[in-house]
Amino acid sequence: MTDAALQSIAAAYGTPTFVFDADALQARVRAIEEIFGPDIALCYSIKANPFLLHAMSSATARLEVCSPGELSICEQLHAADARVIYSGVNKTPVDIVRAVADGAGSYTAESLLQVRYLQEAALAAGKHLPVLLRLNAGSQFGMSKTDLFHALAHRAETPDLEFIGIHYFVGTQRKKLANQQKELAMLRELYDEIEQTFGLRLSELEYGPGLSVPYFNGDDFTDTLAPAKTLAPALQEAARWAHLTVEMGRFYTAECGYYLTTAMDCKDHDGQHYCIVDGGMNHLNYLGQIMGMKRPHLRHFAAQAGETLDWTLCGSLCTTNDVLVRSMPLDGLAPGDLLVFENTGAYSVTEGLGLFLSRDLPRVVLWQDGTPRLVRGITPTSPLNTPNL
Repeated sequence: MTDAALQSIAAAYGTPTFVFDADALQARVRAIEEIFGPDIALCYSIKANPFLLHAMSSATARLEVCSPGELSICEQLHAADARVIYSGVNKTPVDIVRAVADGAGSYTAESLLQVRYLQEAALAAGKHLPVLLRLNAGSQFGMSKTDLFHALAHRAETPDLEFIGIHYFVGTQRKKLANQQKELAMLRELYDEIEQTFGLRLSELEYGPGLSVPYFNGDDFTDTLAPAKTLAPALQEAARWAHLTVEMGRFYTAECGYYLTTAMDCKDHDGQHYCIVDGGMNHLNYLGQIMGMKRPHLRHFAAQAGETLDWTLCGSLCTTNDVLVRSMPLDGLAPGDLLVFENTGAYSVTEGLGLFLSRDLPRVVLWQDGTPRLVRGITPTSPLNTPNL
């Protein structure tokens, strides 16, 4: 987005505000589609940013939903339908019944218990449910190969489920793409083993490659689509032996987000320059960590020129952890200046410590077709922190 557009939004709506550029997002998805080719379907994991669900529901073939709350968002936005892959580690029978009633297109099974819950829901609804068995990748997610094979060996006990494939996801921000290539080779061998053992050729694979995006000074921003281009041949090869859906969130959305905040107070202490902004770590979150010495891409709109100093940018929370940038050289920083943090389209809007200190949640503005639209106003959190005595 241009400087003028961001300044105009700040003037019209105030700060703190998240701005998400839906035009840029959809253009990026189209670029990824072109890189991967027509034989690979795309899935948006809406946990990355639920405010982009509407834009992504027309851009990707599938939507991964991982909680009852996310399903509620889909229902409100008329996206709770066959595009939904209903996933998540804690699916209760009530949750599954609701997703079935909504008409979700497929379901992941994270455990043998979830297999049983899915069968019970399918039987009660008189429906046949397509199920992806999630294979454990070394964390709390998914089931062991032993349990996965148990589910396949006892298919007669789940006659209302169709085991269509495997769901596999290791993690996010994964830069060593040789690991993803090895995983795809491993999965092909597993599909062959399943066919030889059970006489069943699984037709689908939902795969999350966890492609990385740049965030900080020192990261390579020259071609942020480079990981997709590098991995594309291995994904295209996988699409020859299974109907492949590539599930991503961060890689789609990170670039399209901006966090607008205002410098409220500037002060010095023993040569250290501190700026307090009207936002903070309760809103802004890069990769879930304290920022330390990392410097995200930042635009500073100064009212007037002045001396360039190294500033520590801090939020409005009463904790020493509320440091957005430990050291950032800025020219003439003064109260009232607008600061815009870039690349905040993934997770930041929901991953911050939103309820801490009962500060308000920021506005959210969508930029689409060159026009801003306020989709959430300033939202008080104090009612959520007030006991009902």
